[in-house]
Amino acid sequence: MMSVVGAQPFIKPMQTSPSVSPGIQRRHTLPASEVRPLNTQDAISVFEIEREAFISVSGECPLHLDEVRHFLTLCPELSMGWFEEGRLVAFIIGSLWDQDRLTSDALTLHKPCGSTVHIHVLAVHRTFRQQGKGPILMWRYLQYLRCLPNVRRAVLMCEDFLIPFYRKSGFKVLGRCAITVANLTFTEMWYPISGHAYMRRNSEAIRFPQHPLTLPLTKTDEQVDL
Repeated sequence: MMSVVGAQPFIKPMQTSPSVSPGIQRRHTLPASEVRPLNTQDAISVFEIEREAFISVSGECPLHLDEVRHFLTLCPELSMGWFEEGRLVAFIIGSLWDQDRLTSDALTLHKPCGSTVHIHVLAVHRTFRQQGKGPILMWRYLQYLRCLPNVRRAVLMCEDFLIPFYRKSGFKVLGRCAITVANLTFTEMWYPISGHAYMRRNSEAIRFPQHPLTLPLTKTDEQVDL
């Protein structure tokens, strides 16, 4: 993971640092808000958020812990996590798929030669809901996918009550999904990926595909209305 470091002077005057507790030091060294790809060390935090978000509503998790680790090992570049002072508050996990429609294999497989990103899950920590973080993170994720040269579209499956949410992010209905989980049925939706990502002023997102960066969230990002 790369970061951009500003030029430092060769000699800096010595300064006496005030005595502060480790907890205060940690708060000062962690960025207030950042977006970065996930890794296997984030898997437990991911699963805890996902379990609370989905089991409380439908009784099922899109991904179990071993599946979270599976995708974060195979294709971490297709994930995105939003962190507040080092704490994961929202995330997306995706993988590549190589067919027009989703099948049951899409739930567990990553197809490196595919041109479709299957978005397995988007979830927000319960204490950070109703703040617009889900739509903002999805917007950033879709813009990031535009930077990946072989990706042509994104697809997901959702329960019908979530269709309006994903429509606001630009997804269109493909039809009923062939996949069922227990007694749950889903609608398949898709989003076209074409052209270049819209790069905001002062953003380093353009370097994200080649070198995964920690991207600070800006006030502009937080005002996106989706």
